[in-house]
Amino acid sequence: MRHFGHLASGLRSELFHREPQEFTADSPAHTLAVALGATLYSPATRLNLAEDIRKQAARGVVSMVLCLEDSIDDRDVVAGEANLVRQFAQLAAQPHAASALPLLFIRVRTPAQITDLVTRLGATVELLSGFVLPKFTEETGVPFLEALTAAEAACGRRLFAMPVLESPQLMHLETRVETLHGISRTVDKYRDRILALRLGVTDFCSSYGLRRAPAMTAYDVQIVASVVADVVNVLGRADGSGFTVTGPVWEYFRLHERMFKPQLRVSPFRPEAVDLRETLIERDMDGLLREIELDRANGLQGKTCIHPTHVPVVHALNVVTHEEYSDAADILHEDRSGGGVLRSAYTNKMNEVKPHRAWAERTMRRAEVFGVAREEIGFVELLAASLPST
Repeated sequence: MRHFGHLASGLRSELFHREPQEFTADSPAHTLAVALGATLYSPATRLNLAEDIRKQAARGVVSMVLCLEDSIDDRDVVAGEANLVRQFAQLAAQPHAASALPLLFIRVRTPAQITDLVTRLGATVELLSGFVLPKFTEETGVPFLEALTAAEAACGRRLFAMPVLESPQLMHLETRVETLHGISRTVDKYRDRILALRLGVTDFCSSYGLRRAPAMTAYDVQIVASVVADVVNVLGRADGSGFTVTGPVWEYFRLHERMFKPQLRVSPFRPEAVDLRETLIERDMDGLLREIELDRANGLQGKTCIHPTHVPVVHALNVVTHEEYSDAADILHEDRSGGGVLRSAYTNKMNEVKPHRAWAERTMRRAEVFGVAREEIGFVELLAASLPST
């Protein structure tokens, strides 16, 4: 797998100063945590799920969650489990299946589902990267992680956990600090199995009967923004104790998968493309674009997605710009020389070596998996190149 691997090599060389690097499901956890990118959720009950997974992989999706929890009716859980077993068998029947698929995770409801599904999947468990654990707290999380550990030992395959932080105890002020510290103790104990922590902002809003409008980001809803800030404060630190925390879901989408095509029919490499970003923001996805940028500004990486049209947007905005890469490289070079302050190569900012080191290291990790754009290439060009041609 590699981000933008669905593009022709010639087009990638036009877009990237440094192309995204390949990775596999067996790559180090710190690489996979960043590489998750836009994680596309799909109900586990879809009858054409195997076909859908292959199609999305061909369009650039590198991580998917197959959901047995909130996205399906309580009455459909048994059928969803059986469907997953069938669909994994169909996927495994394809030649070189493991190398041609996204990272696949199953979102379960109960700890028992983890061990049961791993047993039922049999040899096809080789296609599974792990499980998403709902409404995670210290009390609920330990049984899930114990079940994951047992399942991993039984199948002989590394399986990751992605806990979802979405419980009312985390939202409510009087229980938030205690809940966060309990979560911290739990994920630290099972650190080797925690790939990323996911934020359930829809559940946060539900606790207060809220729903943000299409023009509003999660950060405009102050009661939600306060929880995100506290989660990053406790669980997302850059001192080696933290974890990757992913961005919240964006709920809105257009019905047409080719939502940007009318604007992007003009070649993105012609001068008129300069005005296209403003057109896109005004007409289509103002809220999503702003939220992705605010996610990164607030310490989050990647994003939960519920529609395929969101994926290329998230990935295009995660490519490291040439300016970011230049600053990060200079900071890390000077850090080896003892620190100090230097002017950016773009002559528009100060790079203070020691305070900016953690940012530079995070930027280089993102550059490894998402690549570095050429100096003249921006979001619009990357997005236009990524959209399906039909």
